[in-house]
This record gives sequence, C-alpha cells and structure tokens, in this order.
Amino acid sequence: MMTRPQQGRTHRLTRPSIAIAAAVAVTAGVVAAAPDAKTAEPTPKLSLIAASTSVTLDSWKDDPGVYLDLGTYLTSENGAFELKVTRKSYKDPVVATQVLRNGKKTTTKALPAGLVKDFSGLPGFAQVSVTDTAGKTVLKQTEAFCPNNASGRIRPDAPAQSKYPQSCPVNPFTLGSVWGVENGWASNTYAGYYAKPVQLAAGTYTAKISVTKKYRDLFGIANKPQTVKVTVRERSWEEEEGSGSTARSAAPRSAKSAAGTQGHAGHAGHGGHEGHQRAADAPAASAHAAHGAPARPEAPAGRTTGAAPTFNVGHGPYPPAPPALPWALKKESLQRQAFSAAKVGDRPGQTDGSRQAPGAKANAKRPTGKATVPDVPKPDLRSLPAYGITVSDGYEDVPGKDYLAFSANVWNAGPAKLVVDGFRSPGKELMDAYQYFYDAKGKQVGYTPTGTMEWDPRPGHEHWHFTDFASYRLLKADKKESVRSGKEAFCLANTDAVDYTVKNANWHPGNTDLSTACGQENSISVREVLDVGSGDTYTQDLPGQSFDITGLPNGTYYIQVLANPENRLKETNHKNNSALRKVVLGGKKGARTVQVPAHELVNAN
Repeated sequence: MMTRPQQGRTHRLTRPSIAIAAAVAVTAGVVAAAPDAKTAEPTPKLSLIAASTSVTLDSWKDDPGVYLDLGTYLTSENGAFELKVTRKSYKDPVVATQVLRNGKKTTTKALPAGLVKDFSGLPGFAQVSVTDTAGKTVLKQTEAFCPNNASGRIRPDAPAQSKYPQSCPVNPFTLGSVWGVENGWASNTYAGYYAKPVQLAAGTYTAKISVTKKYRDLFGIANKPQTVKVTVRERSWEEEEGSGSTARSAAPRSAKSAAGTQGHAGHAGHGGHEGHQRAADAPAASAHAAHGAPARPEAPAGRTTGAAPTFNVGHGPYPPAPPALPWALKKESLQRQAFSAAKVGDRPGQTDGSRQAPGAKANAKRPTGKATVPDVPKPDLRSLPAYGITVSDGYEDVPGKDYLAFSANVWNAGPAKLVVDGFRSPGKELMDAYQYFYDAKGKQVGYTPTGTMEWDPRPGHEHWHFTDFASYRLLKADKKESVRSGKEAFCLANTDAVDYTVKNANWHPGNTDLSTACGQENSISVREVLDVGSGDTYTQDLPGQSFDITGLPNGTYYIQVLANPENRLKETNHKNNSALRKVVLGGKKGARTVQVPAHELVNAN
C-alpha cells in the first residue's frame, strides 16, 4: 500500500486557520452574545455571519476559475447543531435526523424525506449572488453546506474542541455520518470540494450570501444576508514558479497536473500509489501518482477546512468517488508532478489540513505469556462493494495486456477497534504480527498471533504491510473464481468515515497517515489500527494488483472484496466479510470496455 492525502493537508490558499478563527470571533462577538445557560432554549440558535467584509480570490491563467470561499459561517448557540445521516442499506434512501440535546435528555426530529440524497452535506443551503461595479448580476447559484467544514469558536467559553467529525464523507458506499456545529462554534458555509469554480474576470465585485428559505424555515434561521466585497486577481502558475514564491505550493493546478497531488489528496487509495507519500519520497511518489485519475484541482480553502477532500480516502492515486482512469497516466510531466508532490502531499502526522493524526506506537515489547482470546468486544470487519472501476491496457509497461482496475474498502463496524502490532527479530525480514484485545476500560487483556508483516520496498509503498487482511477476486457469472488480484498485503489506516453512527465509532481517529502509521524500513516494531466506524480504501491501479482480463471473454462478472480471507483476525462475525459488485466486460483486446450497473440505489461506478 502507499504512503499517504483523508480528506498534503497544508497546501491550500487563503488565510491561516488562526486568522480565520480570530476573524470569526471578532465578527461573532458583534453579532451574538453568549446566552444565559439558565434561560437558554433547548434548540440551537443558528445564524449566518461573515468573518470579513472583504476577500481576495485568485484566478489561475492555466486553469481559470474562481472558488467562492467568501468567508461566511453558520454559528450555533444555545446548544450544538447536530444531524445524524444514515441509510439502512443500499436499497434504502439516505435520511437525516436532527439530534437535540438538553442536559441528559436527547430527542430527535426527522427531517423531510428527500432533503439529503448523499453524505456530502445539505444541498442548496446557501444562496450566492455576485454583482459587478455597475450593479449587474454576473453570478447567482446555490451551494451545499457540510456542517463539518472548517470551524472555530465564536466565544471564549465555548468548548475547546468540537466533538464532531471533520469533513463530510465522499465514499459512494458510506452508510452513516454525523454532522454538527459545536455549541459556540461556527462552520464555513463554503461547499469546497463539492463546488465548481466560477468564471469571474479580474476586478472587484459585491457578493451577497444568504441561507435559502427552506432551511431558514426548517431550522429557524433569521433572514439576515451577508455582504462581502470580492477582489479577483489573476495569477499564473509559471510566474509563481519563476518567482520562487512559497505560495505556489498552494496554487490550484490544471486537472492533469493535479493528478498526483489529488491522489495524495485523499489517502487517495492504498494501491500502486496508496495515497500518502513522505515529502522526501516525492519524485517516486509522483511517478505513481500519475497513474491516478486527472482529478479536479483542490479548491483553495482555509487550513482548518473540511470542505475539500478528506485526504483520507484510501491508499492509491484515485480521488474518492469519481471514476478511476487508466493507471498508466505517467506520461504527464513528472517534473511538475515531483515539484507539487514535494510541496503538497501528506507530511508526517497531517491528514486533511485541519487535524494531526500521528500513527499509534506499538507496545514496547512483543507480548509474552499464553496467548488468549478473551470474551470481550471485538472488531467486525466488513467489505464495501468495489467502485472507481475502469479498464485500461498495459501501455508501454506491460504491452498487449488489458486490466480491470477498481477501488476497494474494508471497514470496521465495531464495537471494538482492530489493533495489530508487528515485531521483528534482529536480522529477520518479516515481522511477527499480534492482534490485541481490550476490556471496556481500554485495558489490554489478551492477544493472539495473527500472521506476519512484510516490508514493501516499491516506490510509492515503502512501508510495512500486514498480510492477508483482504483478498480481491473476479468471479464469473456463476460466482466462481476466475481471476485473483495479487494484492493481499496492506498497511491498515483509517482512510474513510464509513459509518460513524455505529456503537463506539471514533469520530476523530488517529492512524490516518501512512507516513506515520506504517513504519520505516529500519523499524523494529509497528502498530496498525482500524478504528470503529472507519474503513481503509485501496485502489487496484497496477498490474499484478488489478485484474488481468486479457484472456477473459466478454460477459458478466463480479468483483469480490473479501475481508480477512484466512480468518486470521478474530472478529465478531465472519459471515459478512464479502461484498460483490457486478460488471459487464466488452470490447476487443487493447480496447476493452466495462459497464458498471448501479448497486441497488448507489449509481457510482
């Protein structure tokens, strides 16, 4: 798997997070005072505010377009604004419920059916209109709002930390999420990764931002639009490089040149590139990064934003949800890829730019005494259906071959986290792996040997893989095995928030960064963790990991993602480890095609 995005976390343009928080605090201090706890209503009071009366936005010559991060925030007083978003299965629609907390009393309020259709946020929440100096309206649009976006306190007595997750999930097979604005906090209304750039010529404008009527009525938000002066300035990537400006590392780039960084950008997947890569390994990483999809460049946003990709979306070069493209897109400019990878990719302990999630440390010594598997809560490993499915030939690397590539995720439904330590005896190439078990208080009460860990020296990997964590197989129409992927060793990390509504889900998992989670070549021990509610995405983007379909006839097949294939890991249920995704192969050798039917209500290939 790869070192990893997760959704580089510090490469976004715009003001630093401290400046944002300060601006929010100043603005909010004028708008709202802290309520008296004795008279506060049990329902949160929501308000739209602007952190500043003016912003400067950049339009890049080689990739023109302006991202409308206007610095507007939704504040929550009299309690936290909390939504629980779920679906019972992929046959059922996504539904949202508001959670109201009043001391120890918790009540819920079902929101209108069809209000949300996925897990990216509240659609059509903000209305934005932009006028030029002549008063002519040049832009009018609505944007979605992820309550887990960039946030900060609006008063000093608010909780020091927000309990809510950072960013909204982007995996198409997400099952449950929690969104919220902490009491006394504010969350950026900018749609970020889910927004498209707009075309605005260099100059000055006036933007008016408001909450749309259906949400004002639904949540009792006052109709108080905010006005922000906007200055658009035109910049050039080449000019930034030539000037030696450090700002260039944050510059949005064209879709093609962003392929590597966007792949980095989301823990972009364990696979050929497996997402995160140490800055020192940037040239090698970028070469693999070029195997990924030419993703949309990341929207510039404040460093605390959750609006852009989580950067925890898997090991590999693919962005989280869009269809993958051929793995051999390394004909791109590797020089620019290497530069951008060195400046933006994941760095030790950094994930989505708004949090630090250092890898867990292994126990000081390998376990001693009799191995026992106590009767305590254990993890429940489950597979998501494959997605990001595409076909390609082998290009110049493996001429004459056809491959079927895909993304796969194994997640932990709990109620206990999966903890695996690896220990190496001096001079040995493999580590001995052990799974640990904990009681309700977090005390380790048992362990069992569970295979090995191996060092993967390939560029773009260069970390320790736990063997036999998952297996990928291509099944024929009769669901008998036809082809097996060579990828069966993995570095475990919490790349995707699959279902944060399950019991004991950790909304702020560590072990999200491959550069810290998976060890170094000279490591004597390593700890790999898959927390409750989170999953680990790998992309199958390289020959030997993707399926070789060169000799397969056209027709219907199933991609099987199988967790814990040898049952080496102890878990609560071994019967829910498999997920199938139907595909239909067609075309001719060298030009194979794939059709991916919707998986029940999820129409994501």
